[in-house]
Amino acid sequence: MTTTIAAPELLVKTRSGAKIELLDVRTPLEFRAVHVEFAKNIPLDQLDPESIKQVRKDSSEPLYVVCQSGGRSKQACERLAAAGITNVVNVAGGTAACVEAGLPVVRGKKAMSLERQVRIAAGSLVLCGCLLGILVHPLGFGLSLFVGAGLVFAGVTDTCGMGMILARMPWNRLGT
Repeated sequence: MTTTIAAPELLVKTRSGAKIELLDVRTPLEFRAVHVEFAKNIPLDQLDPESIKQVRKDSSEPLYVVCQSGGRSKQACERLAAAGITNVVNVAGGTAACVEAGLPVVRGKKAMSLERQVRIAAGSLVLCGCLLGILVHPLGFGLSLFVGAGLVFAGVTDTCGMGMILARMPWNRLGT
C-alpha cells in the first residue's frame, strides 16, 4: 500500500534516529545537482522493483520514494506496490520540499531540471508548428495540435512521454 509523508515529518523521523531508506527516482544529473544526503538514486526509467525486493534488508520497514516535486515518485510507488513491495511511502513535494524542510542535502553541479526541459521542448515544438502553419503550409499547425494533445494527455494521466524520452537523452546521463 502506498502512503504519503510530508517532508517536515520525514525530517522529524530522521532527527529521531530512525533508519530511513530513501529512493530518489530523478535523473542522475538532477540527483547530482541536489539530493537528500541519505538518498539512493535509481532513475524512474531504470526502476526494477524485483531487484529492489531482493536488495532490501528489512522489507517490513518503509521504503520512501522522492523525485523533484512528487509526480515521478508517485509513479514509482505505484510500480513498487504493484510488484508486491509493501509499505511504500511517497515524499510529498519531492526534493524541493525536503530542501525547504531542512533535511540534510548534498549540492553538486547544477543541471537543468527535466520539467524545465519538457517546457522548453514543448514550447519550441508548438512555436515551430505555428510558424510552419503560417509560413509554409496549414498542415504545419498539426505539429502544435499533436504537442497540445500530448500535454493534455500528460496532465490527465500524470505520465509525460516527452519527459520519459528526454530522461534517456545523453545530456541527462552521467558519464555518457
